[in-house]
This record gives sequence, structure tokens and C-alpha cells, in this order.
Amino acid sequence: MTQDTTSTDLKTLGWSQFFTSQLSIEELETLTPMRLSEVRRRSVVALSAGLDRLDISLTGDHVATDMAVGDFVLSDGERIIRRLDRRTLISRRAAGVAASAQLIAANIDTLFITTSCNTDFNEARLERYLAIAIEAEATPVIVITKADKPEDIPVEAYVDRAKAIYDQAEVLAINAKDPADIARLEHYCGTGQTLALVGSSGVGKSTIARGLTGEDLDVGDIREDDAKGRHTTTARSMHRMHAGGWLIDTPGMRELALHDAMEGIGTLFEDITDLAMTCKFSDCQHRTEPGCAIRAAIETGELDEPRVERWRKLMEEDSRNSESISEARGRGRKFSKMVKQAKKVKSVKRGE
Repeated sequence: MTQDTTSTDLKTLGWSQFFTSQLSIEELETLTPMRLSEVRRRSVVALSAGLDRLDISLTGDHVATDMAVGDFVLSDGERIIRRLDRRTLISRRAAGVAASAQLIAANIDTLFITTSCNTDFNEARLERYLAIAIEAEATPVIVITKADKPEDIPVEAYVDRAKAIYDQAEVLAINAKDPADIARLEHYCGTGQTLALVGSSGVGKSTIARGLTGEDLDVGDIREDDAKGRHTTTARSMHRMHAGGWLIDTPGMRELALHDAMEGIGTLFEDITDLAMTCKFSDCQHRTEPGCAIRAAIETGELDEPRVERWRKLMEEDSRNSESISEARGRGRKFSKMVKQAKKVKSVKRGE
């Protein structure tokens, strides 16, 4: 860590001052910073500054569900000693019955939100992905594929619809099979940069991933849970791109269920959020309550009612999921405390 060459190699992995500032002098001298490129059930694959791969078994308090591809950790060469705080994190409410958060990708710089020039284009889906990117403080880029064969309306109309959702996101319309169009994405793929791809099946995520990395990556929609709520693990991994950065593939991401994304939703729907603050009642549901500023704006044509309804649904989903996950965590902490107390009592009885 103290040598310039080591620091340079770490920057290739995406290392920055944000991570350096978390290290003590002792850790700098005795431990090795690494980045997780794959998370398995009981182990991880980590990359060193020299891009060597190391298989590390998860032991002690470290479990797979607490690790995300893209995490930076400190290792003694055999074990993970500590996971560093994340700069950004993409997560969702896990599929199935249990209320828990599923970590998708850590320390990403850019989220490519993919859709296409056909009936897949859906404002509600794009708003969901944008809210997650904004909440994570990752740069959202809307990539509209199949620009070489648009359906129903011109490509420019799809671009305009995307820009109308969030004018701070760059919108790129491409033919994912055209190397020249793939090259237009490489601005976000340079050395030290990390990105992830999300979007529904059939929009060209795998084609984009192959164009950026040269690998056949599994970024499709793999069934992760059945009707009974059973959950199976789908591996995620990090891959080097031609431009020098890293792509985290996200198989199985059929849908990103929101949780703890209130700020992202608020920013995306800033006009509605600000107006809601002026309603007569602080607990206004914006439906039939008297003095509702949102309803008044809809009636005057200032706000689009379908968009308001989408905002309301995202807010309700986020609140519901965040509350259930928080309750589950609370139960988990309470159970852990009970177990520790029981062990303590048992030790006292044994005279230990």
C-alpha cells in the first residue's frame, strides 16, 4: 500500500481516497486490500492489486448475505478481516417470503438502465430503476437498444420520453450489435470505473455486456423463486471491460423491489414531493382529502395523474418493504441477544 505501484494497481480496481481514509496505520502495514469479484454461498473470490484471484472461505461473523460483488475488504491472505464501508450500494428486497435485503452490487459508479425501442419501453419500470440509482448516488444512464429497428414511433420519440422522466440522466439510443455504438458507452467504462446493467429480458443486456467485455456473461432473467417462495442463489460476478473498467453482471434481476429508497424517489419526483409539502394535512394521502395540493394540481393540468399514481405506488412499496425489513432485522438482533444471554447463563452455571 505504501508503494506507488501498489496504489496505482489498486486504482485499477476502483480504489480511491474514500477507502484509504478508512485504514489505520497498522492495517496499512499488515493487511492487504482486495476487491470481491464473486460472492458464493460460503466463500468469495477476491482480486488483489496485481489482479491475482484468491478464493477465501467465509468464517466467523462474515457471511455471504452481508457481502456484495464490488466490496473492498482487508485480508491477511487467508481470511477476510474487515469489509470497508461502501461508497455506493445497489440492493433490493429479496424474493420470497422472508423480509430481507439482497445486496446486488457495491461501489459502482454507473448504472446502465436498459430498455428498447418497442413495447418494452415502460415509464414505471424506468422510474423504479432511476430511483434506485439516485438513492445509491450512482450515475444513471438510460440505454435504449434496438435503435436500428424502432417500433411504432421514431427513435427520437423514445429518447424524448426517457429524458422527460429524469432530465439529469444521459439517454443513449444504440444498436447493441454495432461496435461503433458500443464504443459510445465506453466513456463510463474506463480504468477504475465500475458499472452494472439492469433491465427486463430481451432488451440486449447480454449483447451489451459481451460488447464491453468480450465475454458471454449471464445477465439475463433467471427464475430466482417459485410460487412457494423458495429461493435459490444466482451468482453475481465482476468482469474486466475492454476500456479498463469493471462490469458487475446481475443475473436473476427480474425486478428490483424497492426498500430504503425514499430520497431517490423524492429526487426523481421532486416537483410532486415539493408540492406535497404544501397540502393542508401533513398525513394527506392525496386522494380525496380537502386542501390537497396534489389533487388541485392534477385538476388544473399542472401534474399528470398517471405519473402521480406511479409516484404514490413507489412510495407505498418502499415504505412497506423498508418497514418489514427493519422489523425482521429487529427480530434478528433480539434473537441474537437472547442466544448470547443464554450462553452466558450456561457458562455461569458451569462455573466457567
